[in-house]
Amino acid sequence: MSCIQKYIVGLFVLTGFAVLAYAGGQGDVSFPTPLETYGDDEILENKGLMAVLSHRIDQAPFNLLASLTFLCAILHTFFAGKITAMAKKLEHAHVEKMREKGKSDAEIKASPPVSAEMLHFLGEVEAIFGIWVLVLAGVTVSFYDWATFKDYISHNVNYTEAMFVVVIMALASTRPIMQLAKQILGFFAAIGKHSPGAWWLSILTIAPLLGSFITEPAAMTIGAMLLAEQFYRLKPSSKLAYATIGILFVNVSVGGTFTQFAAPPVLMVAAPWGWTLPFMAMNFGWKALLGIIISNILYYMVFKGEFAKLAASTNVGEYVEYVKIDIETRENPVPVWITVVHIFFMAWTVFNAHYPPLFIGGFMFFLGFAIATKAHQGYINLKSPLLVGFFLAGLVTHGGLQGWWIAPVLGSLGDLPLMLAAILLTAFNDNAAITYLSTLVPNFSITAKYAVVAGAVTGGGLTVIANAPNPAGQSILSRFFPGGVNPAKLALGAIIPTIIMGFCYMAIPQDVQDPQNAKTIAYEDSK
Repeated sequence: MSCIQKYIVGLFVLTGFAVLAYAGGQGDVSFPTPLETYGDDEILENKGLMAVLSHRIDQAPFNLLASLTFLCAILHTFFAGKITAMAKKLEHAHVEKMREKGKSDAEIKASPPVSAEMLHFLGEVEAIFGIWVLVLAGVTVSFYDWATFKDYISHNVNYTEAMFVVVIMALASTRPIMQLAKQILGFFAAIGKHSPGAWWLSILTIAPLLGSFITEPAAMTIGAMLLAEQFYRLKPSSKLAYATIGILFVNVSVGGTFTQFAAPPVLMVAAPWGWTLPFMAMNFGWKALLGIIISNILYYMVFKGEFAKLAASTNVGEYVEYVKIDIETRENPVPVWITVVHIFFMAWTVFNAHYPPLFIGGFMFFLGFAIATKAHQGYINLKSPLLVGFFLAGLVTHGGLQGWWIAPVLGSLGDLPLMLAAILLTAFNDNAAITYLSTLVPNFSITAKYAVVAGAVTGGGLTVIANAPNPAGQSILSRFFPGGVNPAKLALGAIIPTIIMGFCYMAIPQDVQDPQNAKTIAYEDSK
């Protein structure tokens, strides 16, 4: 048995044995353990953070296994490319074997090897966290019972964001919206005569800022698809390709901070802390714009020579299938009234983002409208939005069990260390989860609140899992990266924009007024 086969068997056997152990569960308990019930405030003051974490593991040993399961899922993402490469090797070997037997191409296509298909599934980044939810279910059932896990999934985990991303991503990728976005960004690209570099600058500057109004997932979808059409299909070097996707992720993460409703990490704190649109624009938005401009100009100057080569190149690589279909018909203008209707459906979705029955119902009406006007529609891709939604659903399922260690870590740090910790934690957990957990920390000062949100949005581009819209971008652009997007190279591409944004948020002295008590506190980030 190969190592991969052993991995697959072991994964499901582990889950199976854990599920079988449910009869020995602890019965009706509060799950996950409420943070306020640990009663370890004195331990934190006298013995420090590690003592608190050790105490919480002693109180609830499940905490450690839940976090180890989450860690395994994260490590799994680093091997996704290798697993996919193995799947392709098995497919190639299968094809050669079938041809030796005299099978036709149709017969070969109709009988793909099961082992290769399983590896493709295990190598699908968007599916990984969902796969490890099976293991989490087994672990939970072994410690408690099936009813506990079922209640956690049904009542404790909020899947609204995952459902919202599916709908808004599908709407944002439609032909009328893409054509409108292309016209808007093309106006700015015209300044540079529509060269690859001009398109690159326009997309990476304007699209992220749109995230403050049409939500970050929509901005990511539009930005990634336009980059695919105007830039990635020209086959840039690996260094420039990773630099581009890295800066895209960072820019989108901070680009939604002009408002309080568009960026998931901001949305988590807006109501509890009373943060309004003026507060976000004055304290976060303009700094995000400054950081975006600096990062874009810096990367453009570094790769200026390669942009010039791309402008003169006719080398067009493989393109995303569902975009290719749209390109074939894009010369046929979309009637204005159809575009207006599409904008209405997007506005309806954004306005009712917290009410799944309303925005899902609206999406059903949209699909009917799209069928009725199919002459002006392109291919409506649902596979990628559904995979991204599945990714986010798995992520929040795991993330909801990490508060036992994240909350005390955040609450024990000063302002600058807090921001750095938020950046680091965001790289390994959705930034919305980080800011949500920060609302549970008592007696947070306004500077601490500022620091944790600044860190969460700044670190949102370091990994695919750091920010909810990132899986959408990864799903759209992964075809342009052999073996998929490499996590380490993505982090390298995003590290410089991340540092720049960190300086913009923390190195600019500013008086931050707490909306909750109207108290002004001088913010001295350098101290």
